[in-house]
Amino acid sequence: MSIATRPDAQASGPDVADSHDLIRVQGARVNNLKDVSVEIPKRRLTVFTGVSGSGKSSLVFGTIAAESQRLINETYSSFVQGFMPTLARPDVDLMDGLTTAIIVDQERMGSNPRSTVGTATDANAMLRILFSRIGKPHIGPPNAYSFNVPSVKASGAITVERGGKTKAEKATFNRLGGMCPRCEGMGSVTDFDLTALYDDSLSLNEGALTIPGYSMEGWYGRIFRGCGFFDPDKPIRKYNKRELHDLLYKEATKIKVEGINLTYSGLIPQIQKSFLSKDVDAMQPHIRAFVERAVTFTTCPECEGTRLSQEALSSKIDKVNIADVCAMQISDLADWVRDIDEPSVAPLLKGLQHLLDSFAEIGLGYLSLDRPSGTLSGGEAQRTKMIRHLGSSLTDVTYVFDEPTIGLHPHDIERMNNLLRQLRDKGNTVLVVEHKPETIAIGDHVVDLGPGAGTGGGTICFEGTVEGLRKSDTITGRHLDDRASLKDEVRASSGPLEVRGASTHNLQDVDVDIPLGVLCVLTGVAGSGKSSLINGSVAGRDGVVVIDQGAIRGSRRSNPATYTGLLDPIRKAFAKANGVKPALFSSNSEGACPACNGAGVIYTDLGVMATVESTCEECEGKRFQAAVLEYKLGGRNIAEVLAMSVVEAEEFFGDGEARTPAAHKVLDRLADVGLGYLSLGQPLTTLSGGERQRLKLATQMADKGDIYILDEPTTGLHLADVEQLLGLLDRLVDSGKSVIVIEHHQAVMAHADWIIDLGPGAGHDGGRIVFEGTPADLIADGSTLTGEHLAAYVGN
Repeated sequence: MSIATRPDAQASGPDVADSHDLIRVQGARVNNLKDVSVEIPKRRLTVFTGVSGSGKSSLVFGTIAAESQRLINETYSSFVQGFMPTLARPDVDLMDGLTTAIIVDQERMGSNPRSTVGTATDANAMLRILFSRIGKPHIGPPNAYSFNVPSVKASGAITVERGGKTKAEKATFNRLGGMCPRCEGMGSVTDFDLTALYDDSLSLNEGALTIPGYSMEGWYGRIFRGCGFFDPDKPIRKYNKRELHDLLYKEATKIKVEGINLTYSGLIPQIQKSFLSKDVDAMQPHIRAFVERAVTFTTCPECEGTRLSQEALSSKIDKVNIADVCAMQISDLADWVRDIDEPSVAPLLKGLQHLLDSFAEIGLGYLSLDRPSGTLSGGEAQRTKMIRHLGSSLTDVTYVFDEPTIGLHPHDIERMNNLLRQLRDKGNTVLVVEHKPETIAIGDHVVDLGPGAGTGGGTICFEGTVEGLRKSDTITGRHLDDRASLKDEVRASSGPLEVRGASTHNLQDVDVDIPLGVLCVLTGVAGSGKSSLINGSVAGRDGVVVIDQGAIRGSRRSNPATYTGLLDPIRKAFAKANGVKPALFSSNSEGACPACNGAGVIYTDLGVMATVESTCEECEGKRFQAAVLEYKLGGRNIAEVLAMSVVEAEEFFGDGEARTPAAHKVLDRLADVGLGYLSLGQPLTTLSGGERQRLKLATQMADKGDIYILDEPTTGLHLADVEQLLGLLDRLVDSGKSVIVIEHHQAVMAHADWIIDLGPGAGHDGGRIVFEGTPADLIADGSTLTGEHLAAYVGN
């Protein structure tokens, strides 16, 4: 019967299955969202706009993408879910029409020192197979070309059963790996300055060790005292050879101390295991300072930094080994692969060719596969993650992008827009959180959140077309066509900062004078050498303060007050006013609520189910003991102060009984960078990318420096906030500072006193100074890509 009625059903109208063309969200309350309900068209490109902190990421990532991922995870068995991150259900009444979400965010790629662009994108895996098939001489399987696989040899007796008899036979086993045995696949070897590890005039018990965390009061002290390999009361300079060797180099050895089984290792193996296995840039500042003081990294003399064994380096295709191939610029490597004519590996070559061409298509052709993934910027990391989705056969998927234009020159934004359109045209739903007008303009549908940030945002201000947004009276609509104009007069330089013979990465022996006492902007396409010039030749000089895009380090207990050091003067003011200890006003110390240990919430682990987070009933989420909340300053307790916004707190600590100049100074800087709406106790983990960078800027503005270097400070900034940032940069210059900005935003270029443009292209096509002068001269010159786009922007 159903077969007979089917044609009639089709004739009478569209199939019911085709009617699910919307993603519906009702009553979303994640972070600052205020019962938001929205309908998003499927198989269209929807752009989410609004000021930084208005709730865009909370809606797109915290609600839609999070629920999609949680529902997918629930399709796996409980056993498999036990190995996956547990995701709680977002705070939302109803969600309907969701499809599988693929998130391409700005999170930096893992800073594991063994991870490279090649290993992160499967390009290395394909090359290893290619060399194992057609490399000459043939040395073994793909693992023989991997710098993460060591060679292993073993021999011994094995038991063999034959004809009902058991017989012992001698056997040897060899597994050839590609890891260089000297540096263990790291490309560099370490040398230790022993004077930075200990003071040899003291004994261990007198505190000879100067390594962070190695005190004699903790576990290390118990191990050193009870190991029996040396006398902890004897000065280290009086140790004999054997004792010094045991202290420094002894391999892991089982020992028993006070009846407890422990493992003793010498200082150097222990440091290598605990510190040097991590990326230096990911370390806490005091540990990083110790490592930079105590350890020198030099290129491995055996593999010359290639990380590979001599066997792996000996195998070649067309006179080139795998290390040479990985060191090539990816655009050149794509041409090399194209020239290989070998029918036996044709499918592999086709896949590798597509992958490498995708790098060039997305504007990353200037990278090399051996570049450590931890050194990629946020924008580069995001585009590297995009690569695996470009050739995907999946359709009807929801792709979620977080500001995909970050780190892109105006010339490259159109290329990114084309990629977003391609993904949509394959039948996918594309959701983009974005501030750049060039990308907002390509949206089929726009959702504008606001009207303000933090508690002042979290509502839908506009839904509709880009034209409708232009006519609307929202902040985004009013500023969508904003264009900065060139300054009538530019400041004169107070002198040059000389850079001579800069050759870091792709720089080609660059000589340049960076003017001081002015706002100097470095421009150029992504990969042209801007960051290489600054990091290789300017950062590290006396008086230079660098504010980069590195992630803020902090746990869910960290907040703007703790990160900026604001809480110290506040605690002291409370302590002085009430005649008690400052530690009482710390939720991580004596004042913490005993039930939740000062977290304000209690986490209940339900095994394979999502961890449940509930507000602490004892302190009602205030994080402090009831007795601490009795103490007041200016009529407010510490919990009420932490709930204030920066603007409120600025007024509160500015005058009256609560007047605290040290706190007021920090709050002034936070308001200056446009973070007046943040509450002092808001967890750092809830801040958006743009908010985190401006928080870092506010903190580092306090550093005693004469030259400030900012790496793309407009990242995550709404069009309306760019003007405020320009005002802040002007105030810094007018106060006598020199400000150097690496930037792609044309408004910042137009506002500059001096522009240094690098290029003309990326990678080995860049690395040269193509223009130096004022913005007006750059437009008049018209010979560079930056000049063309700046001229179009200011309407010349």
